[in-house]
Amino acid sequence: MVPNESSQYIGIIRLLQYFGWIWVGLFAIDNPEGEHFLQIMESLFPQHGICSAYMERVPYLTYWDKFFEMIKKGENIYKHIIDEKINTFVICGESLTIAWLTNIIFVLDPGHEQSSLGKVWIMTAQMDYLLTGMNKKWDRQFFDGSICFTIHSKEIPGFKEFLKFIKPPWIPGNGFFPLFWEQVFDCSLPSSSLAKMDNHICTGEEKLWDIPGALFEVEMSGHSYSVYNAVYILAQALHAHFSLRSNHRHFLRHISSEYQDSQPWQLHQFLRGMKFNNSLGETLTFYDQKKMEGGFDIVNIVAFPNSTFQRNRIGNVDPDAAKGEELVINEDMMVWHRSFNQVHPISLCNEYCYRGYQKRKKEGKKFCCYDCVPCPEGKISKEMDAVSCFQCPDDRYANQKKDGCIMKTISFLSYEEPLGLILTTVATLFFLTTVWVLGIFIKHKDSPIVKANNRDLTYTLLISLLLCFFCSLLFIGQPGRVTCLLRQSAFGLTFSLSISCVLAKTILVSLAFKATKPGSRLRTWVGKRLAVSIVLLCSLFQASICIVWLSTSPPFPELDVHSITEKMVLQCNEGSVGMFYCLLSYMALLSFASFIVAFQARKLPDTFNEAKFITFSMLAFCSVWVSFVPTYLSTRGKAMVAVEIFSILCSSAVLLGCIFFPKCYIIVFRPGLNNREQLIRKNV
Repeated sequence: MVPNESSQYIGIIRLLQYFGWIWVGLFAIDNPEGEHFLQIMESLFPQHGICSAYMERVPYLTYWDKFFEMIKKGENIYKHIIDEKINTFVICGESLTIAWLTNIIFVLDPGHEQSSLGKVWIMTAQMDYLLTGMNKKWDRQFFDGSICFTIHSKEIPGFKEFLKFIKPPWIPGNGFFPLFWEQVFDCSLPSSSLAKMDNHICTGEEKLWDIPGALFEVEMSGHSYSVYNAVYILAQALHAHFSLRSNHRHFLRHISSEYQDSQPWQLHQFLRGMKFNNSLGETLTFYDQKKMEGGFDIVNIVAFPNSTFQRNRIGNVDPDAAKGEELVINEDMMVWHRSFNQVHPISLCNEYCYRGYQKRKKEGKKFCCYDCVPCPEGKISKEMDAVSCFQCPDDRYANQKKDGCIMKTISFLSYEEPLGLILTTVATLFFLTTVWVLGIFIKHKDSPIVKANNRDLTYTLLISLLLCFFCSLLFIGQPGRVTCLLRQSAFGLTFSLSISCVLAKTILVSLAFKATKPGSRLRTWVGKRLAVSIVLLCSLFQASICIVWLSTSPPFPELDVHSITEKMVLQCNEGSVGMFYCLLSYMALLSFASFIVAFQARKLPDTFNEAKFITFSMLAFCSVWVSFVPTYLSTRGKAMVAVEIFSILCSSAVLLGCIFFPKCYIIVFRPGLNNREQLIRKNV
């Protein structure tokens, strides 16, 4: 008549999960039934994230010759009962199990502090009558707030009225009833042999209704309801059995003869598959395994100081419900032990891990015992007791507490921020300075110092430097498709033009000196055609690199969400990194060639020989770009852009300052040196 036990097991699991109790003590009676219960629970707990903090087998019977052994076992049990971490215990046993535990608690806690020790006791359906067997003078508040699984029951009409009027004479010849009457009313019936020894004689007018609920419940319990259904089902089976014998006697005599000498166990074939409604309208159905269908009720026990208690039905277990929804419970009706102050108790090996932390297993401990460690950098946990932290989406980053994600801001080197404003100002000043220098050279275009250093190359170099300072502004502001296409190409072409002009000037200086020697054939090479050829060839080669780059894998704007934690960097993806370094490598080759030629011509006997200035300028130029490469590779975001702008401005300023400022000084402040006589270097 008991429902399938698997429903009770899954009900216990769902109950523990519902309240978040994962550190649970287990008590079971020391017999095969209790051993089976422990095995099932030990297998189910890990599958559902629950650990058994403690497991103990309670003696089925206590013998006086093992008194000290029982006391020692009781001390060990009591030690775990008072453990503050274990607030939930699951008990599987019989009436004597709770009685044994109660005795242990009262013996080891003579001060009766057990009533203030709050625990949650979860009892299986086999213990439906457990509390009724206690001594009625003992305080039961230790078990206040207990949760019991009981066989489903309903109130039978007229049952309470029957109990109100029942008296001993009603059941003659019943040996159990007089004994029960004497025990619960603490009296002796007149017919009892103890009546003469006891002055307190039962009057027969006592009422079961007046007995405390701890000793006798007038409510229909699960076991009583099972007995009622069993009698009802047996009556149905007997009726079917005898109906078959009487109705088919003439037609199926050879079959009905089998039932002439029927035994009780032969009623099973009538019970198997039986499905009908009882007098309360509930459908009764047997499984093929000859077990009743149906679930369990969940009852909350409220114990009072006057040794009485009350059962409140707070939910049920429905085995036919969807997986994970078998438990139905009304938490608002739940009454906890008074020590919890009606606050949901917890039963954990350690405190919950707060948001921003994750679990880390303790070596040698069960998985329910763990340390809480902060989430790694860049990861968060939004839930309590998170198993692991997770990464924020690419467009978000972890906040300081690591319990949430914050939207990243888009970052690029803008004109409004201090760094962008400073670089823009510096580029503008250098641009205006270059315009001023170009104006001076145009104004004094017929002066010896301007004419001596090839005016056309000088103008071309100054114009290319103007473009260099101007192209640095392409790196400031929000990157777009056009600016990304122009940035590196404009930078490469303008600098190649500048270095080509410097290379042409140094080659012309060197050839001009050698062409003055008698019989030299180099005189025909010295002129504008050579300068133009050098500048065009060197610039066209760089232009070819840029054309191949833009036609195969051009730069494009992109959002870099990984380089900087709190920002998304809007930048230009170079497309082909190889082509970008080809552009830089070619510039480095031109610079090195200019430096070598200028270095060789630095000591030529000429007053206006600018080879020495070119040597120094190219040395500084190469130093800037040699430092640029590792610095550029080690930075990210707007800092990378700022490094390139700084390198462009610095290298362009070096060329402007080293090559043109000495000449400007002579033209503006020392005009006396700017004459034809200075072109002739006197022999010492």
